[in-house]
Amino acid sequence: MYRLAAFDMDGTLLTPDHRVGPETLAVLKQLVEREMVVTFATGRHYLDAQPIMAQLGLQGYLITGNGTRVYDNQGQQLHATDLPADIAEEVLHTHWRTDASMHVFRDEGWMTEFAVPEDMLQAHHLSGFHYQLTEVRRLPAFGNSKVCFVGPHEELLKLQVQLRQHFAARIDLCFSAYECLEVLPLGCNKGSALDTLSRHLGLKMADCMAFGDAMNDKEMLAAVGHGVVMGNALPQLKSLLPQLQVIGHCEQQAVAHYLQHWLRSPYLTYSPEL
Repeated sequence: MYRLAAFDMDGTLLTPDHRVGPETLAVLKQLVEREMVVTFATGRHYLDAQPIMAQLGLQGYLITGNGTRVYDNQGQQLHATDLPADIAEEVLHTHWRTDASMHVFRDEGWMTEFAVPEDMLQAHHLSGFHYQLTEVRRLPAFGNSKVCFVGPHEELLKLQVQLRQHFAARIDLCFSAYECLEVLPLGCNKGSALDTLSRHLGLKMADCMAFGDAMNDKEMLAAVGHGVVMGNALPQLKSLLPQLQVIGHCEQQAVAHYLQHWLRSPYLTYSPEL
């Protein structure tokens, strides 16, 4: 029996309008009643994710910033990883050949030089999390957990090549969404963060199950005892993890349906309606 369940948020636990459905909320509370450790693993900032969980009456562990931060169920920070100062300096001050916008994440919030379109802010309507307009090149080189570039996917693919050529193996790059490319500290991802949390709790990764839909979930899904891929997941993720079960769409609260079946019959095969 698994003892920890880790959930990506956007595209997995949340519906497309960035809400938690009633069936999902009910099954999460069932897990807590069964004394499972419930963990939310997201690319969102702590100041964004924690208010959402609080509004829902959930008190889970949090992995935020795609693994750059880990918090216990009381909100105490257990682990933090930042971009090395020299790398952050280069990311912020190099004039990349791209039209993608740059967004910098620090403990105090989300920093960017340009106003963000309203449709992009819809993802944060539950928490009210908002960007702070600032000259990113004037930010300190230390204390930056990650840098995100947002733009058309084709533009980001070109930028990815530039970043790899410039930094080689000194950073990790990840598409947390189709139009969002993230620069992360080397070796930092949801999988490594979940391993840190598991060891803190006296668990092994084999004791964990996890659900996800994007490339920033890949390491976590591959490392746990039981990984589950969403039906709406990026095709690249499905092709890279063909051994994992694919369930339904987040719009139909597929995680809730899967867990309801698992709680009733943990050893029976689940057949989703895709």
